[in-house]
Amino acid sequence: MPEDNQDSVRAEHLIEALPYILAYQGATIVIKFGGHAMLSEPLKDGFAKDVTLLRLLGFKPVVVHGGGPGINRMLDRLSIGSRFVEGLRYTDPDTLEVVEMVLSGNIGKDIVSRVSQAGGSAVGLSGKDALLIEARRAKGPVGPDGQELDIGLVGEPVSVNRALVDHLGDGGFIPVIAPVGTDRGGGSWNINADTAAAAVAVGLKARRLILLTDVEGVLDREGKLIVSLDRARIAELRREGLVTGGMIPKLDCCVSALENGCAAASIIDGRVPHSLLLEIFTHRGCGTEVRL
Repeated sequence: MPEDNQDSVRAEHLIEALPYILAYQGATIVIKFGGHAMLSEPLKDGFAKDVTLLRLLGFKPVVVHGGGPGINRMLDRLSIGSRFVEGLRYTDPDTLEVVEMVLSGNIGKDIVSRVSQAGGSAVGLSGKDALLIEARRAKGPVGPDGQELDIGLVGEPVSVNRALVDHLGDGGFIPVIAPVGTDRGGGSWNINADTAAAAVAVGLKARRLILLTDVEGVLDREGKLIVSLDRARIAELRREGLVTGGMIPKLDCCVSALENGCAAASIIDGRVPHSLLLEIFTHRGCGTEVRL
């Protein structure tokens, strides 16, 4: 493409983004960062630049991150075995110690460092800091005998310390939250990152919840992206077996967030460079929008 045509395309993209920039001034956007985007150096750097840009444009991004592959590597290094219950990792005290170490330490600080290199100011937090994410024991899956199965120290959020996050956001900082919760007795709980992000979005009354994943979004029977879904269509896709595996809890998190005060929710492809910006600043977006 000739250089003048490239400049014209860039200008059109900027013009297209302007209404969204104006509409989201001061808005809180909760972003779950995980999947393949956390395994690629260019994607990690790109994500840090994207959230820094959002902050400089007047948005208030809040990052909740996962870290499954890093946890698995550390468990292997320490020769700590893993046990699964109906496909869910059982979290014993040794596993939880590794989860806290990897998420709050290695991964959280790496994101903070990359944001700093991009020109932003981020603060790494655990859900245990200032009772940021108060949690309780999560219900396990139901076994063949109809009884609930024990999955160990896996938690579900009860409340979010909005004052802490608002204070950081008002000060120009980007909170980077590891999904480890605590209860008022001092106990620690391992929380699914999607679940934690949805709870944070609800607790902050966020304008948007955006989940980065390893697929294009929700796909139809022909493998084409479904740009927008509501609850009725989600139920239909589940009956048809087109929504399975890890996509089910992601959609459940989006619906729960919407039902409890978050204004919008999306599942986007974290493998696409700058997918976060494409989702926010373009009309088509970069994934599947979930509606009620």
